[in-house]
Amino acid sequence: MKGKLIGVGVGPGDPELLTIKAEKVLQSVDVVCAPRSAPAKPSIALSIVKPSLDKREDVFEVLEPVFPMTEDKESLENHWDQAADMVADHLEQGRDVAFVTLGDPAIFSTFSYLQQRIGDKGFVVDMIPGITSFTGCAASAGIPLVEKDDILVVVPKVDQRLARIMEHGDTFVIMKTSRHSELLKDTIESDNRNKEIISVQNCSMENEEVHAGFTKNKKYLSTTLVKFHK
Repeated sequence: MKGKLIGVGVGPGDPELLTIKAEKVLQSVDVVCAPRSAPAKPSIALSIVKPSLDKREDVFEVLEPVFPMTEDKESLENHWDQAADMVADHLEQGRDVAFVTLGDPAIFSTFSYLQQRIGDKGFVVDMIPGITSFTGCAASAGIPLVEKDDILVVVPKVDQRLARIMEHGDTFVIMKTSRHSELLKDTIESDNRNKEIISVQNCSMENEEVHAGFTKNKKYLSTTLVKFHK
């Protein structure tokens, strides 16, 4: 019998935010796949699940393929193909593989690139949802994201599209804002509505920071929440 690939959302950072289902899979799966952004960089997702894996007394394997942070599509495709072949080798042997990913595997996750390739190879692919970074940020900030008929917009990148849709949304979640902080500030401030702005960095981790307004620190795991008041 062939193994299956399981995309496991591990939440925003705090190991205690792992779901019970995710914990069960991590306690029993044959192989854990935790990609790195560079060969010398440790996997954040793997560090989150380490307390769970440390409880195991049986033998399991950890794969750490490189998923580089680059805009070079050919390079990315090659790395995703290599990771898919690596995982497929284990699935062919009947070994289940858990791919751990920050937040939820269905939302801006590197898991999607592997999911498609493994599915195309004829293997079964499952997903276990995780707590998203932006709901974690709202909890850290102590605010509701939306109420009643509010419209929530999640933005992965700040460009001209944000300005075009801003009037139609009530709360905006802008991911990885360290990349485009000045453009974000100019775009948000161009809207004359009353607004509340909160930036969260390293959500739910030991070095978490919550700031009112826009942050100037260039930390990778930075999210800005913007609530327009009616």
